Amino acid sequence: MNKNELIQYVTEYTGLKKKDVRAVLQSILQASTKALQKDEPVTMIGFGTFHPWKQTSRPARNPKTGEPVMLAPRTSVKFRAGLKLLKDLNK
Repeated sequence: MNKNELIQYVTEYTGLKKKDVRAVLQSILQASTKALQKDEPVTMIGFGTFHPWKQTSRPARNPKTGEPVMLAPRTSVKFRAGLKLLKDLNK
């Protein structure tokens, strides 16, 4: 499911206007991004938690040339599924 499909689903489920659903979803994504940028986890009870984590620099290879390169350190995100999500997936 992509973002547009999610907006369409919520529109049909709630009866809200598509532009309103799009605005709410965008604000949720922006708030989540800001929290993760501050190294704060984003928890959605029953769904799961997004945790920021620091990746260190590491060696890698250019897949086209095979040339060794060093990847710069960066922040990434890990997701841990909530219990309700796991139960629903495994019914």
